[in-house]
Amino acid sequence: MASPRRPQVAAPRIKELRLTGLDNADPQDIESNEQIESCRFNEAELSERDLSGAGFIECEFLGLEAHETELRRAQFVETRIERANAPSFKAARSIWRNATISDSRFGAVEMYEATVQALKISDSKLSFVNLRGASLRDVLFENCVIDELDLGQARAERIAFKDCTVHSLTFDHAVLSNVDLRGLDIERISGVESMSGTVISSLQAADLSGAFARHLGITVND
Repeated sequence: MASPRRPQVAAPRIKELRLTGLDNADPQDIESNEQIESCRFNEAELSERDLSGAGFIECEFLGLEAHETELRRAQFVETRIERANAPSFKAARSIWRNATISDSRFGAVEMYEATVQALKISDSKLSFVNLRGASLRDVLFENCVIDELDLGQARAERIAFKDCTVHSLTFDHAVLSNVDLRGLDIERISGVESMSGTVISSLQAADLSGAFARHLGITVND
């Protein structure tokens, strides 16, 4: 008798970002609610500035200091960010589409209620990532270490992790589809009742058996 076919896991759909013909620009000229297109910013110092509602379309940041920068409702479309540093990154309700972040260090990341479609984050360290209530589609984390990742009340589709570690992961009241956790080393997890739509390995299932048992009210006693 043939074994049942395993369901296919839909991977994030992320295209390679190609940026050409960019103009070198002065980051001090960036203002809130301004739309900026086809610009390259080198070693941009934007800390503690109010850039709410700013839009970056086909832009590139090669070195970015963004501590306490107010980026609420900012848009990052077809944009690359490399070597960012932000102990406090304030981007609530921001929009990310076809963007990449690499070789960066973030402390507290406030991206609650953000809209994210096609974002790759690689080779980065993040302390606390608040994505509560966010809408996420086609997101890939690669070679990242995250202390706390909060996806509570988020809607997430086609999310994957490759060679990543998350010390604490929260799914409370999330709605998930094709969220692939197999490339993720997880230490603690909350909200197992909302894990429908995730994919885990057999080893992860064994590691998380205690959390599953607690949720189901099962006492494991040898």
